[in-house]
Amino acid sequence: MKPPHQAALGRALLLTSPSLGPDVVRALERITGRPAGTARDAAPGVPVVHVGDTLPEALRTPELLWFHSVNAGTDSLLASGPWPGGALLTRTVGRMGERIAQYTLGWMLAEAQSVPEHSAQHARAQWNRLPSELVAGTTAVVHGAGRVGGAVAALLRACGVRTVGVARTARAEAPGFDAVVRAGSAEEREALSRARWVVSTLPLTGGTERFFDAPRFAAMRGATFVNAGRGATVDMLALETALHDGSVRRAVLDVLPDEPAGPAHPAWSLPRTVITSHSAGITADEDVITDFRVCWESVTEGRTPALAVDTERGY
Repeated sequence: MKPPHQAALGRALLLTSPSLGPDVVRALERITGRPAGTARDAAPGVPVVHVGDTLPEALRTPELLWFHSVNAGTDSLLASGPWPGGALLTRTVGRMGERIAQYTLGWMLAEAQSVPEHSAQHARAQWNRLPSELVAGTTAVVHGAGRVGGAVAALLRACGVRTVGVARTARAEAPGFDAVVRAGSAEEREALSRARWVVSTLPLTGGTERFFDAPRFAAMRGATFVNAGRGATVDMLALETALHDGSVRRAVLDVLPDEPAGPAHPAWSLPRTVITSHSAGITADEDVITDFRVCWESVTEGRTPALAVDTERGY
């Protein structure tokens, strides 16, 4: 994706979604040096830079120079209609990698220290010794070797966990990982068979929908599965089967294919599963401001931002 032409950027309107708070909007105005409006302020022939969570259909036009998403995932944006040709798409990552890394480690340690069982015993006023487990020396397979997956791997490695990343292409080196293997390879299956923990940070694309299917779950041989990526990357019926037959020991699901999950949603009935309501990597206002500022600096210097999304691949 190429950055917008400087002349067009110089006269572009800054538009924001209603969901953005006033402090964020004021910060965007300071960064760009222009007042912010809303979609109703768009005019024919006038270029637009839009910041928000959704892109109004009326702005999916050649006038759109750049859309900066306040979210890390852009699958819903790209699925809701054809992306305007030539328009730059960037996203907000902020400190999401750190947050998801802490989330992952927190649930791993909770399981290793029998926290759910101790909590249940406390509620029953029972005193029984329960076993604990060291996470150091275990293996975690992290699907997704990008910014978020790398942050997860780095924190786990600091705790003595061996980390194997799974990516579209194998790599000799990747920050945070002891090794990276190719998705769908014999090396991935071997890694899954040895894993104590399997973590997903995958985005949702045409290639990752229902990525975690029956064969992958069967290959895990008793690993705990943590999904902090996208819900639709998991075949939920296959996960249910794996939980019942023991190939998946436990599941921690921050995301589901259909959200929000109502009281009758079948996911609530999955055995040995915790659902955390898409809260592992909540984006803070400061993340939006910081990442937009970095992208703005790149664009005004004629460079494609590091947070640019390949709209063909979806990430």
